[in-house]
Amino acid sequence: MTTSLEIGGFLTLAAMLCLMAFTTSASAEPLAVTEVAPGVFVHQGVIAEPAPDNHGDTANMGFIVGDDGVAVIDTGGTPELGRRLREAIAARTDKKPVVVINTHMHPDHVFGDAAFADVPIAGHANLRDALAARQEVYRQRLADELGADAAAGIAPVRVDRPVSEEVRIDLGNRIIVLTAYPTAHTNNDLTVFDRNTGTLFAGDLLFVDHLPAVDGNALGWLRVIDRLERVPAVRAVPGHGPAAVDWPGALDAERRYLTVLVDGVRRVLKAGGSIQDAVAGVAEDERDRWLLFDAYNPRNVTATFAELEWE
Repeated sequence: MTTSLEIGGFLTLAAMLCLMAFTTSASAEPLAVTEVAPGVFVHQGVIAEPAPDNHGDTANMGFIVGDDGVAVIDTGGTPELGRRLREAIAARTDKKPVVVINTHMHPDHVFGDAAFADVPIAGHANLRDALAARQEVYRQRLADELGADAAAGIAPVRVDRPVSEEVRIDLGNRIIVLTAYPTAHTNNDLTVFDRNTGTLFAGDLLFVDHLPAVDGNALGWLRVIDRLERVPAVRAVPGHGPAAVDWPGALDAERRYLTVLVDGVRRVLKAGGSIQDAVAGVAEDERDRWLLFDAYNPRNVTATFAELEWE
């Protein structure tokens, strides 16, 4: 089912107070952004785990400018990054943000929402409950990684515009299409397609250079990749990796890794091996193709072993 979304509404008192705090706070300089297509801007996060030296700036985020307003796609891993993204928007256009779109629940993509308290937030219909179940754990982890100040001011969970299938938003002579997917990277993955320029914000359904992270279902992710490659895009913005990549060729490495992961776990299960056997050997041939392999491959193998154990 496809629906259209009209953006509007009134500022709540809390939102106005938050906006006043934003405009009067002394924040760092605006985030650097690249215009990957006319009116489409991307900030490229570093490929690393959140740490003091990178200030939690580890995910890509961006915005699309229409005649009537701006759509913000992901807001970064801290409230401060969200404020700096908002400053980057103001430096590039006099149009105001009219919608924030969260591509999924992970904190490196959503904790910057605190800087957009006056803007409606759209996301997958499953996002609110999924994030609510983990937000305190994520907040504490961020405080441990970057310090209590970095985690201060994280916004309560909001999804004002849930998307269950597909929604189209008119930014003013610019239609963007939000599509929700079944469980893949998570159970709340969503993409944003700008029809004017053929640019797809894929969120973490697309990893480039950074090893994919399975927090949902590896088999489901492979099925979603088959759907994604039919999107008539010419470029994509991955959740992690370069600011933009050619489409759909950028899916090839991710598909290969997930296929190797699934096939390897199946071989261990067929041989009667344990989860420890799987973690020790599955996908080792992929090690030199990806960054953060040791941080994520053991988790991916463990999750996929549990997924396929009773297949």
